[in-house]
Amino acid sequence: MDLRALRCFVAVAEEGHFGRAAVRLHLAQPPLSRRIRDLEADLGCRLFDRIPTGARLTAAGRVLLPEARDLLARAERARERVRAAESVREVVLGAVAGAGLDSCPAALAVLRDTRPGLRLRLHEAPVTDPSGGLRERRADLALTRLPFDTSGLAVRQLGVEPLVAALPADDALAARSRLHVRELAGRPRFRLPAGTDARWRAYWLAADEDTPGPVVASVEECLHAVVWDGVTGILPAGAARRHARPGIAFVPVDGHPPSRVVLARRADASDPLVDAVAAALAEAHASAAPPAGLHAAVPVGRPAPVAGAQASRRA
Repeated sequence: MDLRALRCFVAVAEEGHFGRAAVRLHLAQPPLSRRIRDLEADLGCRLFDRIPTGARLTAAGRVLLPEARDLLARAERARERVRAAESVREVVLGAVAGAGLDSCPAALAVLRDTRPGLRLRLHEAPVTDPSGGLRERRADLALTRLPFDTSGLAVRQLGVEPLVAALPADDALAARSRLHVRELAGRPRFRLPAGTDARWRAYWLAADEDTPGPVVASVEECLHAVVWDGVTGILPAGAARRHARPGIAFVPVDGHPPSRVVLARRADASDPLVDAVAAALAEAHASAAPPAGLHAAVPVGRPAPVAGAQASRRA
């Protein structure tokens, strides 16, 4: 049965009059009457007797009235539950090595205004997973970095980020304003585990595959390796802001391609809500100032300070 016809039926039954029911439903009376006739034809019985004062339920109409009210109430409950489910949708954002996180506050401010029921949850992926959780379906969208195998993913580049070498603060190179990646040759490096995406692993090692060093699975483990094992390695420049601590110096690196920050999602997925989050993140990233460059000289026990825009332009 048509829910619109049932609403018309209930209105006429409660008003006892076709005209008053039409006013209540904001309908003209002829369409209201047609819907009642169609409902009677579908059920094969009369629902109203026409009387001088309006309309009176027949025996069949009296049976239908509580059923119709129940059907309409159930339909409204279903509608409300569906709307509530959509209004509290959660989108999981994967994040890899701090990629694009500086743009998240501005994007969240926009999404709170435009999508008030949205919950955006951050999944911080290990540095061994450049897909940010997309491959294992732990994330709907990922802020990550190239290069890695992007088969099956749709990728949108947001920008580039310079690199720094993470060094023990008492290392001779820690006093330099910049260094070339070749100057790190022969030094032990923190390394990613075997089985990690080959392009990703080679990019962050920036050295021969047989270079010695501890195996790490997170940025924190990279930094611990610098302090505890005296090794060095390549990190995004933002690590100097997010992970500054005693005993580590961060020195801008030349001679190695900068990190390409991207938004990634599964190519076979289509979701307007994920589209909205992606658009907000891309707009926020485009509007944000480029990351600052870094001064290098850091005495033992002091974190690397952030430099001004001139160093950023050189980077």
